[in-house]
Amino acid sequence: MRTPVTIIGAGLGGLTLARVLHVHGFPVTVYEAEPSPTSRMQGGMLDIHDYNGQLALEAAGLMDAFPSLVLEGRQAMRILDQDGKLLFEKTDDGTGGRPEVQRGDLRQLLLDALPEGTVRWGHKVSSTRTLGDGSHEVTFADGTTVVASLLVGADGAWSRVRPLLTDVVPEYVGTAFVETYLFDADTRHPATAKAVGGGSMVANGPSPERSINAHRESGDTLHAYVAFTESLAWFAAIDFTDAAAATAAIAREFEGWAPEVTALITDADTAPVLRPHHTLPFGHRWERVPGVTLVGDAAHLTAPNGEGANLAMLDGAELGKALAAHPGDVETALAEYELAMFVRSETPIDEDVLMESIFGDELPPALMELFKTS
Repeated sequence: MRTPVTIIGAGLGGLTLARVLHVHGFPVTVYEAEPSPTSRMQGGMLDIHDYNGQLALEAAGLMDAFPSLVLEGRQAMRILDQDGKLLFEKTDDGTGGRPEVQRGDLRQLLLDALPEGTVRWGHKVSSTRTLGDGSHEVTFADGTTVVASLLVGADGAWSRVRPLLTDVVPEYVGTAFVETYLFDADTRHPATAKAVGGGSMVANGPSPERSINAHRESGDTLHAYVAFTESLAWFAAIDFTDAAAATAAIAREFEGWAPEVTALITDADTAPVLRPHHTLPFGHRWERVPGVTLVGDAAHLTAPNGEGANLAMLDGAELGKALAAHPGDVETALAEYELAMFVRSETPIDEDVLMESIFGDELPPALMELFKTS
C-alpha cells in the first residue's frame, strides 16, 4: 500500500518530492500559500550541481528536459575591486558541473511534470497539530482544515510544520542582501553590463562587510545582491517602504566605488528589497515523530551558501525514494531518510573544495582568502 502524502509548500524541495512520489505511484497533494504559480517572481539564478541537485532531477525523471533550461555562459565569473579593476576572470566553456538556470523555469518544469490539481494554490497554513491517532491536522488561514496521515513540511524558513517536531526557530546570522534589478542593461547600462559580464560578478572593497554581487539572468537582465554585515537594528533605520530614500541610504555605503558597479544600486529598475539571512542551529536534530518530517530550509536552514536549493531538491528526492522502497512501512522510510538527511546537512562545506568547484585552480591565493573571510 502507498500512503497518501500531504506536502506543505510548492517550492523546489516540495515539488521534487511530489514528482518522485508520482513516479512511484503515490497519491500526493501539495498545499501552497501563493495564489498561483505566477503570482510573484520566483527569485533569480540557481546553479544546479552535479553532486546533489542534478541527482534529484535524475530521480524525478527530468534530466532529459533539464538541459533546455540551462542558460549558456552563466558559469562565467568576474571579480572586481571597488574601482572596477578586473582582478580575476573565468570564462564558461560549458564543462562546469554547476549549470545555471532560472529558479522560476526549474519550478515550472517540476509543476508541468505533475498531474493537474496536485498543487492546491492559495492555501496558507496558519497552524498544525497532532491528533490522537498519530495523524496531523493542518489549519489554513481561511479556517478550513485537512488531516494528513503523512505530512511533509517543505514550507521554508518559517515552517508551520516544524513545531510538530522541534521548538528551534531561525536566528539572524548578522548578514543580509539588498536585492535590486537592472533591465535591458546592454542598451540602457552598457558599462554596468560589461562590468558584470556574461555570468556573475563580485566587487569587493576594503572591508569584508560590504560587497556588490550581480548575475546576468535571461536576456540582458542584471540581478544584484548588495551584501552587508550589519545588525537588524542598523537595517531598521532605513525606510525600505520609501524606495528613493532606501536607495540613497544603501548607495551612501559605497561612495567612491566605480559608478559602473554602483549603478546596480543607483540605477535599479526595482525598489531595493532587504533579505536578512537566518539559520537554524547547526547540527540540530529532532526525535522521530510518527507521520511527519521536513525537507529543505524547513529542516536545515542556513545562510546563503550556494547549496540550499540543491539540498532541498535532494531531500525531496531521497525522501520519495525511501518511501518507495518501504511502501508499507512509512516509519522505517522516514527514519532512514532523516538519518541520512541529518548527516548530509551537518557535513560542513569544505571551502577549498567549494572555491575549486567555482573557480578551478586559477584563483590567486590572496583572493581565495578574501572569499573565505567575506
